[in-house]
Amino acid sequence: MEITVTGRHVEVPARLARHVEDKLAKVPQLDPRVMRCDVVITHEPNPRRAKEAYRVEVTCRSKRSVVRAEASADEEYAALDLVMGKLGERLRRQHDRRRIQRGQHRTMSVAEATADLPVLEIMPDTRDDAPEAAQLGEDPDCPVQLREKVHASAPMDVDEALREMELVGHDFYLYQDKSSGRPSLVYRRRGWSYGVIHLDVVDEAPDTLEETA
Repeated sequence: MEITVTGRHVEVPARLARHVEDKLAKVPQLDPRVMRCDVVITHEPNPRRAKEAYRVEVTCRSKRSVVRAEASADEEYAALDLVMGKLGERLRRQHDRRRIQRGQHRTMSVAEATADLPVLEIMPDTRDDAPEAAQLGEDPDCPVQLREKVHASAPMDVDEALREMELVGHDFYLYQDKSSGRPSLVYRRRGWSYGVIHLDVVDEAPDTLEETA
């Protein structure tokens, strides 16, 4: 299994890199299919975020799946311990899912279990996020920063999309619906409920109201 360790805004000491490799040596025991693990260690110099000064992201790749986990702490070794706990849980979950699929008894898919859920109802985020720009010492009038990411993906059904969302550890997952070809998005709601949004692509933009004198 190939392991790469890189630092973002920080140099990774050889001792820490060896510690990461020792931790990841247990991954093949949980999933022998993993061929590569990419680890990114990021340092946040802002003193107001001292409790999250180090973030560790681990991405494990096999031929058919990607399992990702990340965690933050006040120092890199603590963040590594946290992320390995999350990664191990997701790898075990993936292994259990494969074992169930190989069994003789049919299990209800997530798509079937959530078939009666409303499709377009999105729960508002009620968390009290105080002005983040003020917390980070940023100018609220500065231009919005946009991070763009493109990833390749084969068309899939909603059950496969939910499985991929769980593996990467996100609250949403963008995909192309296999049956309709429409761009679609699955997202996590409260508890163990999910939602799905489908996008109908139109050739022309809707007519705008004409301004009258």
